[in-house]
Amino acid sequence: MRNLARIIGQDSDNKVSLLLDYTDRKGASIADPWNSGNFVKTYEDIVEGCQGFLKYLGYEI
Repeated sequence: MRNLARIIGQDSDNKVSLLLDYTDRKGASIADPWNSGNFVKTYEDIVEGCQGFLKYLGYEI
């Protein structure tokens, strides 16, 4: 988020969010597979976030 803010500047319209903000785990980060070695957990986090985002857009899964 810090690097993105440096690139795009202030997000005064609150258009930038974390993928897991669309789940019950608001504010959580996706597991880093390079540090943990757990690529399965990273995949599960991404799937959960994408499903939450699709639900936010009005699509039922």
